[in-house]
Amino acid sequence: QVQLVESGGGLVQAGGSLRLSCVASGRIFNINTMGWHRQAPGKQRELVATITSSGSTNYADSVKGRFTISRDNAKNTVYLQMSSLKPEDTAVYYCNADGRTVFLGSFDSWGQGTQVTVSS
Repeated sequence: QVQLVESGGGLVQAGGSLRLSCVASGRIFNINTMGWHRQAPGKQRELVATITSSGSTNYADSVKGRFTISRDNAKNTVYLQMSSLKPEDTAVYYCNADGRTVFLGSFDSWGQGTQVTVSS
């Protein structure tokens, strides 16, 4: 009942920047935590960053100081500003959100993923 759609992925050279966006839609009452995860070929999906509804953030050590997560609660949108990108940041990036629907049931939804490729 809650859909997430990511955008903003692409190909960038090492040292460059990209901004990912993810919009949540559906019968949403509120969204608690929104976040980004990534999965590189042959590796497990890993947490990149999360942000709560009050703005508290959490980052993986590998992206601290380079990535910034933010959200617009009015638009049910979360962003990931990625700077100083490295080839090892290459992965499919997935958006995640959890919260409650208008029927007061809980949801924990994932987007379809967006590819980020960093060339050396």
